[in-house]
Amino acid sequence: MSYQLAPDIDHRVQSQIALGLYQTPAEVLNRALDALDERNQDFASIQRGIDDEKAGRLTPLGDFDKEIRAQYGIGRGE
Repeated sequence: MSYQLAPDIDHRVQSQIALGLYQTPAEVLNRALDALDERNQDFASIQRGIDDEKAGRLTPLGDFDKEIRAQYGIGRGE
């Protein structure tokens, strides 16, 4: 399948190729889509955290700290 890119987007793609980071437009677009996927995953993780906080599904930091220290035998460093 072939796509016609808008001139401004094509210029941006060609600029990336000219930098020597990528060899083809497909490589540039694949990397751009990978970056968007990563960003969307980050946003989804943040939203899950917000939802957990709103639903009261959190562990106070002090409790978490004690639990991890006990689990791994870590002292307080005092």
